[in-house]
Amino acid sequence: MRQGEGWTSYGSAVSVSFDPVNDANPDVGRPQVADLGRLARRAVRSVVRAARVDEAVTLAGLLRAHLAGDIDELSIVEEQWPPYDHVNVQAGLDAWLDALGRQHELVGVIGFLHREFGLSELVGGGEQHGPMALRPGNVSRANLPCGPDGAVRACVRCGVYLVTDGDRRTALLMRGAEMHSSHQSVTVEIASTDPGFAAVAAAEIRALAVEHNVFRGQVLSFGTEVFGHGTTLLQFHRRPSLAASQLILPEDVLAAVQRQVVGIARHKERLLAAGQHLKRGLLLYGPPGVGKTHTVRYLVGSLVGTTVIELTGNALHLVGQACSIARTLAPAMLVVEDVDLIAEDRGMHPGDHPMLFQLLNEMDGLAEDADIVFVLTTNRADLLEPALAARPGRVDQAIELELPDAAARRALFELYRGALAVDTSRIDDVIARTDGVTASFLKEVLRRAAVRAAEESDAADGRLAVSADVLDAALDELLDTRNAMTRVLLGGVSKAAN
Repeated sequence: MRQGEGWTSYGSAVSVSFDPVNDANPDVGRPQVADLGRLARRAVRSVVRAARVDEAVTLAGLLRAHLAGDIDELSIVEEQWPPYDHVNVQAGLDAWLDALGRQHELVGVIGFLHREFGLSELVGGGEQHGPMALRPGNVSRANLPCGPDGAVRACVRCGVYLVTDGDRRTALLMRGAEMHSSHQSVTVEIASTDPGFAAVAAAEIRALAVEHNVFRGQVLSFGTEVFGHGTTLLQFHRRPSLAASQLILPEDVLAAVQRQVVGIARHKERLLAAGQHLKRGLLLYGPPGVGKTHTVRYLVGSLVGTTVIELTGNALHLVGQACSIARTLAPAMLVVEDVDLIAEDRGMHPGDHPMLFQLLNEMDGLAEDADIVFVLTTNRADLLEPALAARPGRVDQAIELELPDAAARRALFELYRGALAVDTSRIDDVIARTDGVTASFLKEVLRRAAVRAAEESDAADGRLAVSADVLDAALDELLDTRNAMTRVLLGGVSKAAN
């Protein structure tokens, strides 16, 4: 089997089948002279293997030859990381190995899957024979995400590093976390001929894993593997680029959002010098479709170089892991969308809300100088736990985003039509008839108008031109009583009328 490609040999299998030709011929099962020769050759090979078993290359032999001396007295230091940090551990370990004058050899471990062992077991040796024995071989690696657009880094799943640094000899066993097994962490075990160096090396690797962390400055989202029994996954995303002109909000609202998030980050050195804290929380609330997510995208694009972790849907229970990354890689922004899903008023649903408590504790437990901002969004501010919505030190500012007024609807219309040619001679009537709708509703009106225009004309140059009649027809279609559910989905409330 190809160990380097992640295959594992589990021994040979014997298959039994019915052969109508041989079964019909009884002479086939009778011993022949040639069979005696085959048996003799097998016996000789078995004797040779048994005689040379001490000469076989084993992991214990490699480790003992490398470490030399009384290795049974060597202490072993172990460091652990969560599974999603595998790629960062590899980055830190590679940086540690690249130190000037340090040389190493990497040996793969065959048969490591679903096995309980550590560096001490490998050094001790024990029975190393048979198809299920742990033995040296090709290195098994996994390509793990390290950036947006499919960037990956090859990470060792299980391998022994034999490190030489002058007269010092060090051995490291690195193992990635294994789903469906008891080995649920990324581990590095270290033993060295230099007393005390194993602990020093472990601390250096941990520090380098933070220094070379591939999450730093990235936009990340947490998710869970559908068939992975809660396995935590991190996805990388491109940082959005959104100008302030593309965010149609009242000037005072936009200024408040920028001041709370971007302004504090911009002036953090002066604020700290004046004794002011940096940690802050912003709550964006309002009905669906008013621009909460759009505002978050604008903030993410504005904080270039800031690590952003987004939690949505079924990943909300991973708030502890997300906050751990934010603390490690500050400056950071943690976005929790639809926070009401974990922060409903306990009076309505009696019982414990551990995710809410964990979020509150994380927000309250940050150091004063931690440059971390929590941005929370909700459609139902009335359901939020009062301690989350109003208690100082957790959420410092709550900003309501309302349905766009006439001026905002006009600006949204201009934004969404883009290069589409539209007859705006009756635009005042369109703006009046869309009172109470969201930006999503206006965007859909323009798209439907463009589709109608495409169906009704066949311009030679391929350009679309929406007439005032076509625009009215598209709006009529969405306001028709038969499209009541569509209007709800797009954010068109009942007061939008013909």
